[in-house]
Amino acid sequence: MALTYGFIGLGHLGRHLAGSLVRAGFAVVVNDLDPDNAKELVAAGARFAADPQSVAEIADAVITCLPSPKVSERVLTGERGILKGLKPGATWIEMSTLDEQEVLRLGKIAADAGVRMLEAPVTGGVHLAASGEITVIIGGDEDLYDQHLPAFQAMGKRIFRAGPLGKAAVIKVITNMLAFIHLIATGEALMLAKKGGIDLTDAFNIIKASSGNSFVHETEGQVILNGSYNINFTMDLAVKDLGFALGFGREFGVPLDLASHAMQTFIRARSAYGGDAWSSQVVKLLEDATGTDLRAPGFPAEL
Repeated sequence: MALTYGFIGLGHLGRHLAGSLVRAGFAVVVNDLDPDNAKELVAAGARFAADPQSVAEIADAVITCLPSPKVSERVLTGERGILKGLKPGATWIEMSTLDEQEVLRLGKIAADAGVRMLEAPVTGGVHLAASGEITVIIGGDEDLYDQHLPAFQAMGKRIFRAGPLGKAAVIKVITNMLAFIHLIATGEALMLAKKGGIDLTDAFNIIKASSGNSFVHETEGQVILNGSYNINFTMDLAVKDLGFALGFGREFGVPLDLASHAMQTFIRARSAYGGDAWSSQVVKLLEDATGTDLRAPGFPAEL
């Protein structure tokens, strides 16, 4: 029997993940604090429900994609939360980026209510979520992974099971930590190139073809050169995820010199430009410090 999926959290990322499920023919019921975020999905065939409990009462499994552990817990356990509506044995799939201990704690709350949990954070950028090609990292029991694999394959291109519950959170935070470090590095590289008299389009393409290339350079480098900085990921989220990474460093006894420096840089950028500013604006600190922008023609405003 085909499963009905609930999807709660239709922000920059969630609306695209939910849209991939709808396009793949799954029955999907959605909810967001802002009903306008659901309009395109409803027009495409999704059903809107008034609150998380109402979603859960209809769905066999509920997916959440939310901005923080606090919001995830409220959606799970609130007065009209998921646990009030899900049937015993149903699945909660958490696609938000959380700390490992938060995943385990929330997983126990769900289990005590008779609900099984999978974590399934994604990585690769909102543009890949829009095309159904994002990478999905799953933690949890193998039988649940198998049961929901068709839904994950609808949302993403590369699907990995990282192990038991909590382990997807660890590797997802690690990949984000690397991305933030690479972002600062590509800004410094492009600024060096400009100050050194290299055309920025040439510099971008040469770096892209070099041993110093990174996924972040190929993607976020383009919206930096455009000047929009629009990567659909905010400073607040970057600081949150770097905090998780540094927490793992303390827990596992691993010194994280580069991540620590990146955290301080992002905190300065958040103070300068605001928590809702795009994370790629961290590079603007360098532009402002040097009085030099990193603009080049022909690059897209959004990926």
